[in-house]
Amino acid sequence: MKKATVIVIDSFGIGELPDADQFGDKGSNTALHICEAVSGPKWPFLKNLGLGNSSMLLGNQLPGCEAVDKPLASFGVMREISPGKDTTTGHWELAGLQLDNAFTGFPPEYPSFPEKLVSDFIEQTGCRGVLGNKAASGTEIIEELGEEHLKTGFPIIYTSGDSVFQICAHNDIFPIDKLYEMCEIARKLCDDYYVGRVIARPFNGQPGEFFRTKDRHDYSIALPGDTILDHLRNHNIETVAIGKIGSIFDERGIDISHHDSGNPACMDRTDIVLEEESDRDRFIFVNFVDTDMVYGHRRNPEGYCDEVGRVDKRLEGFISRMSDEDLLIITADHGCDPTFKGTDHTREHIPLLMYSPGLASRNLGIRDSFADVAQTLADFFDIPLIKNGKSML
Repeated sequence: MKKATVIVIDSFGIGELPDADQFGDKGSNTALHICEAVSGPKWPFLKNLGLGNSSMLLGNQLPGCEAVDKPLASFGVMREISPGKDTTTGHWELAGLQLDNAFTGFPPEYPSFPEKLVSDFIEQTGCRGVLGNKAASGTEIIEELGEEHLKTGFPIIYTSGDSVFQICAHNDIFPIDKLYEMCEIARKLCDDYYVGRVIARPFNGQPGEFFRTKDRHDYSIALPGDTILDHLRNHNIETVAIGKIGSIFDERGIDISHHDSGNPACMDRTDIVLEEESDRDRFIFVNFVDTDMVYGHRRNPEGYCDEVGRVDKRLEGFISRMSDEDLLIITADHGCDPTFKGTDHTREHIPLLMYSPGLASRNLGIRDSFADVAQTLADFFDIPLIKNGKSML
């Protein structure tokens, strides 16, 4: 049976979009600035696939990952039509759902959230009070407010450049089930404010030694329409989600959802799923989050470079499991330039590498929408095309 796999290297942008200045991101370029910050050769398999060729479409040579004469994959870059630079918007557009209106963002300073949203949250959760209520790095706000949280029992709420309402709590104060319950309450409240995600951010440890656990859970706003996941499933194609994909799509249109946490677990799961036999054609949707969560937001270009390198080393193994009829698309969802100002995502083009042993490589150019990925999947599985995007086959 045929398989198509889409791998999202989270936040691996490849150059500012034409409207980046409207988002405060003019001059951002995640891939280029990592390559400039870290000397020497890097990402050899992505290089052979054509990552450097993709970058050259925007006029930028990646030092250490230059364009090659005969790339293994078809290469291009994609522009985002939807207004935003967040996880939900990027993934939804990859899945064919283009948004007309941006999700609600919040000011970075205290207080970030509307007074009524906070008061309703306190009343309905019974938590008596909150800490934080501002934009912050997840690790930094734990160090700043973790000890006070232990003393008061108040949950920490915070936001970012994304449209998010994040709830941070120590497992000794709010066991994971209670934290998830609070997030479900917050999700209903945040629907009225058009907030993209509510995120549970549990942590453990003692002052000076706090650490976040792997029990993060995202609660997405309801999808306003069908995505390629629904479309494939409706045509008897099995859909498999790995990592945070299930949470981003609210588990909609997904047959099998593996909630593995962190890149090593997600890469191992991808290996397993690619090896599995299925009695139906199968679509596999994967997110490798650590490039964004661990290195992009923390503005660590060296760590980001190394993490892409770890992904790079696994790609050859993934491809070795493909038959001549299988398809692999490697891309991103937005940027998060670790050399740029602030700690937020950046409004960027995303790379596009499309590989099949049975397809010759070619220049796919600068695509007008992330939704071209979804349309390509419909075409690949020979089912009716969807509303948005253009097939690249």
